[in-house]
Amino acid sequence: MLFKAAMSDLRADHPDRNRRKLYGRRNGPKLSQRQAGLRRTLLSELAYRPDQTPLGQFPNTVQGLWLEVGFGAGEHLVWHARQHPDVGLIGAEPYEMGIAKLLTKLEENPLNTVRLYEGDGRDIIESLPDHSLDRFFLLFPDPWPKTRHHKRRFLQMEMLDQLARVLKPGAELRFATDDKSYLPYALERLMAHPAFDWLAQGPSDWKSRPADWPPTRYETKAIKGPPTFLRFVRRAGTSLLAPARDKKAS
Repeated sequence: MLFKAAMSDLRADHPDRNRRKLYGRRNGPKLSQRQAGLRRTLLSELAYRPDQTPLGQFPNTVQGLWLEVGFGAGEHLVWHARQHPDVGLIGAEPYEMGIAKLLTKLEENPLNTVRLYEGDGRDIIESLPDHSLDRFFLLFPDPWPKTRHHKRRFLQMEMLDQLARVLKPGAELRFATDDKSYLPYALERLMAHPAFDWLAQGPSDWKSRPADWPPTRYETKAIKGPPTFLRFVRRAGTSLLAPARDKKAS
């Protein structure tokens, strides 16, 4: 027990020392000349900087903040930016081709309410002030299907603690997956956390896509099975942290 406590303290003092990698490769096919140029120019203009005030990085017309971690090629992010011009959308994506594809879209149809972070979405979440997000999206994340890799899945109880801290009361957490092993894993943790309530009233609420939930490129090309759409709300008046964890829900 003392050894475990000591290791826990060590990880707390040095959060990057044993940080688990939650995504695969960052590099993919060679970028075109245009894409490489946009990463040098437009990305610097739209880059989200975790060390700066979140709302201060957006136009004065922005009244709320939404975050999408792992936005793929950015179709979902762009759709919401067009539908909600008063919302600042932050997108985190470590895969450079995903960043490049979204930059191409934003060059052709500029949106000044989108900010991009080419890296680990945890960097953003850890830097956000309490109760600063109005919505969070995690859509079709890497399922890490092998049991020994489940610790690399994004939805861990510790991450839900962090999301409970940064989401405003009444804010939504949206999660989608087509992996039949990730769904019960995610539901178990979300249902066990005291800060979140499931909005579903019946099967259609998770088997059918909500009207304001546009499809992604992944869904149309690489989907493995019937997708599930989960919507949870940040409960008001609850502790930021879940109760003592057991091994099953860690």
